[in-house]
Amino acid sequence: MGPATGSGFNGTGIIKNATVPACLLADTQGSDPACLLARDLKVVDGKLLEVAPAGSLTGADPSLDLDSGLVLPAFVDLHTHLDKGHIWPRKANPDGSFMGALTAVGEDRIAYWSADDLRARMEFSLKCAYAHGTAAIRTHLDSIPPQEDITWPVFEEMRTDWSGRITLQGVCLFGIDRLAEDRDYLSGIAEKVRKADGIMGAVTYMIPDLERHLEDVFRAAMDRGLDLDFHVDETLDPAAVTLRHIAETAQRLKFDGKIVCGHCCSLSVHPADEIDKTLDLLAGAGIAVVSLPMCNMYLQDRVPGRTPRRRGVTLLHEMKQRGISVAVASDNTRDPFYAYGDLDMVEVYTQATRILHLDHPIGDWISTVTTTPAQLMDIPAGKLDIGAPADLVLFNARDWNELLSRPAGPRSVLRAGSLIDQTLPDYRDLDHILQERQPES
Repeated sequence: MGPATGSGFNGTGIIKNATVPACLLADTQGSDPACLLARDLKVVDGKLLEVAPAGSLTGADPSLDLDSGLVLPAFVDLHTHLDKGHIWPRKANPDGSFMGALTAVGEDRIAYWSADDLRARMEFSLKCAYAHGTAAIRTHLDSIPPQEDITWPVFEEMRTDWSGRITLQGVCLFGIDRLAEDRDYLSGIAEKVRKADGIMGAVTYMIPDLERHLEDVFRAAMDRGLDLDFHVDETLDPAAVTLRHIAETAQRLKFDGKIVCGHCCSLSVHPADEIDKTLDLLAGAGIAVVSLPMCNMYLQDRVPGRTPRRRGVTLLHEMKQRGISVAVASDNTRDPFYAYGDLDMVEVYTQATRILHLDHPIGDWISTVTTTPAQLMDIPAGKLDIGAPADLVLFNARDWNELLSRPAGPRSVLRAGSLIDQTLPDYRDLDHILQERQPES
């Protein structure tokens, strides 16, 4: 049961005795970013109209006393793969490796990814995210022919169906090496992305003519006014430096859109002087980085019979110190790239805190799942703004330690000031499409 269960709070009222992070309020810019403030929140007709010191708001409206419980804005998940989600029961990763995941997903895509299959799994994932308190999701979509002609129409359909509940953005996903063998591919997929109001993207590798292929992707985006979102250096090979090439390309072409680079794992094993050079390039190019800590811990440094030595995540602390925008996100969910997960951003933030040491001090790291990804998606979300829809997540936990110690503890979700049904979909709902179930290894 959540903190607002049975309160009758529905669109209008006062949330009393809440604990609110100063970093998520517009009028507390000078405060310690880790500061938690005692506040009352006034909601009228689904919008947040006032935030005032605790005990100062009164009136005849229905009220909800949180007894110092935390209030956060609804979450923003910057990097997911809704098209891959929940295929694990029929297509597990045979050895937990990156190549095992690539092979397994490729086989499953060819065998099963019809419109009906995609629609059922994406709907299931969105129901999970919504129940957990997420308001916006960016998803990468496998766009390898002929799959793009199936997936993108389904994505657009889902975006329309979920409008008002979850804001959806789509990113095309293909290996950049495809451009060496199919010169006609890029213009076709770029047009499809433009018509779908999506984001250009690719997976970058250290391949011959990388600079030329990157420039082609950049120019395809520039010609159409599109932002960019890359999968970058998802490896612990120190020779992988495509992140640096992306930053150099952005500066050379004077790209003025938003660029997000995901993963960037190899940076963690580069020499210190090379790290400094790359981070300076990122800062100069205005490139943002999203780390996927749960998936990268799962895949990176996996060697049979040996305990992993490295975490596989990128250098968020060093990036943030340089003013580089950083976020964390869910990535894959119950598929060969990550066998677990539920699109729960409280779990993501908790695990990121433990894996990446986003604590001592905890600072304003909550912005990695709220304000920053919202800014990178260019959407009005992720902050407690006056006049904005009251899309809020209410917790029994009263401070960061209680939340991070018990992330599965009680919470309630308000959308436009009204409580939603937080019942999670049953995995059995997918049984009809997961024909080839595999025993758990």
